[in-house]
Amino acid sequence: MFVPSYIKLLTSGELEKRIKALYSIAKHCTLCPRKCQVNRLNDEKGYCRAGRKVIISSAGPHYGEEDVLVGFHGSGTIFFANCNLGCIYCQNYEISHYGVGEEVSVHELAEYMLYLQKINCHNVNLVTPTHYVPWIVEAVKVAAERGLSIPIVYNCGGYENVKTIRLLKDIVDIYMPDIKYSDSSMAKKYSDAEDYFLRAKESIKEMHYQVGVLKVDENNIAYRGLLIRHLVLPNGIAGSEEVLKFIAEELSLDTYVNIMDQYRPMFRAYEYKELSRRISVTEYNKVVEKALELGLHRGFSKRMLIY
Repeated sequence: MFVPSYIKLLTSGELEKRIKALYSIAKHCTLCPRKCQVNRLNDEKGYCRAGRKVIISSAGPHYGEEDVLVGFHGSGTIFFANCNLGCIYCQNYEISHYGVGEEVSVHELAEYMLYLQKINCHNVNLVTPTHYVPWIVEAVKVAAERGLSIPIVYNCGGYENVKTIRLLKDIVDIYMPDIKYSDSSMAKKYSDAEDYFLRAKESIKEMHYQVGVLKVDENNIAYRGLLIRHLVLPNGIAGSEEVLKFIAEELSLDTYVNIMDQYRPMFRAYEYKELSRRISVTEYNKVVEKALELGLHRGFSKRMLIY
């Protein structure tokens, strides 16, 4: 029977040490690569617009995630408001850009985690957690003391500070980062993060070091490992070939890669002609063919796109 690593950290006292270290970082915030150095504990706000209170937009079972997370009873998602990226095509822009949601305490966040376990969700799926990591880890401790024992999924945009990720070792069971771009000019233009690929590569290497390739149980439900998402963008904007080369050559050919076909123009995408349409079948399958050529084989397949 799988026992999440955070249970061991709880009993050893290490979890409490990690919480203190993370709050210390938030006091001069460098949780993400923006390194705004504002005092989040005094409610000062930097790029992500998050202060000292956690804001969530929803919590409940989600059946639209990857099959290995959804299983029979759904992935227990908690959507966090605000974001450290400025993606102009964000499909959740009301949450990420405008911060729509409600403030919750650490204990209330822990209650949500326990609720998701109670209704038999297979995991606690933290969506856009980067800027709330200290509060989240404290909530994991509170929930674990009350019986939380399902995997923690860190579902992020890939723009991470590797020093923060190191402090999550044996707290997070499944890392699920995006890799959005390989070209710095594209990352700057569309997500306001010129160093995106550099930061994504170093943090995802650390994630892979911690948890390895994705592991599933006898029911094909994931319990530990790395799952990477890559959204195909129109006109080759994502630089997919270089993204896939990084995964194949610097991580593992057994890496689970969800090559995503669901891009649609949202938020401010219509202001940019090159982003103002959906992708074609040819564009999508070209990326899949490159993945197969490189030796990747998990998490994707050729398909006809149906809108």
